[in-house]
Amino acid sequence: METELPVREPYRLDLTADALRRLAANVVDVVSEDGTYRRVLSDEAGSNLVEVRQVREGALQLRVTGSQPERWTATVGSMLGVEAALAEWHHRVLPFPWLARLTQSLRGMHPPRYPSLWEALAHAIVFQQISIHAASAIMRRTVQTLSAPYEADGGVLHPFFSPSSVLFSADETLRAAGLSANKIDHLRSAAAAVEDGLVSEEVLAGLSAEEAAAKLVAVRGIGPWSAAVVLLRGLGRLDVFPLKDSGVARSLRELSGDPDLDPAALLGALGPVRGFLYFHLLLGRMRNLTPGGDDSGST
Repeated sequence: METELPVREPYRLDLTADALRRLAANVVDVVSEDGTYRRVLSDEAGSNLVEVRQVREGALQLRVTGSQPERWTATVGSMLGVEAALAEWHHRVLPFPWLARLTQSLRGMHPPRYPSLWEALAHAIVFQQISIHAASAIMRRTVQTLSAPYEADGGVLHPFFSPSSVLFSADETLRAAGLSANKIDHLRSAAAAVEDGLVSEEVLAGLSAEEAAAKLVAVRGIGPWSAAVVLLRGLGRLDVFPLKDSGVARSLRELSGDPDLDPAALLGALGPVRGFLYFHLLLGRMRNLTPGGDDSGST
């Protein structure tokens, strides 16, 4: 199946995909040399190869191979933020010259999200309290250990692992991927919560940010920071921001050039779109968009 996905302009697939995948170590979300975003999406009906490329500023070309490909159209659109309205963000950053400049440098990035609540929970747990590079390496090994490779033209891709694969894998297998005993326990708790329906996207979508966070922290291993990350990266809730994060504080200082910046005041001014700041800080650091910095474009 091939179809076009209209997008809200301005839109840049390269920036949006980088915000989704974070680092090149990601073997699930892959960008080829020609700029095509590729991923294998799986559910009970099977696995499908998804390929997306930008054909013009206002549209993406979506190609899905395999059976029942149309079931993934809406998922890909939400993953890549094609319908995100960013006018309020552009308005609210104006009082902050450093953030307005950063926004202009990243013009066309839309807020991405993971395709499932489970994937968001797993990422939040693996990335807790360790560096992004260490977490990315562990996640890569875990994916390669728990998911069957999918051979496609141009290489081998890996779908994200399922909750059941975590529940039924031996401790030794998970430890060999680099997961600590605590992370194994927490992943299993999250997997069981998803499998048993204790948390679901449908339920969380109908709750306020505070109510949804309270529902998530009832899952063992999910604290306030992880709950905010799950809501932002998993459900696309731009009204939440994972504030208590040493990396965030460092990024704010470096990208603003202001060691005395008040994060709480900034988030208050950004209001219901504060979560979009997370992605600007992420790509700002990755691309060295500090005052006087040089955008290396590296990931």
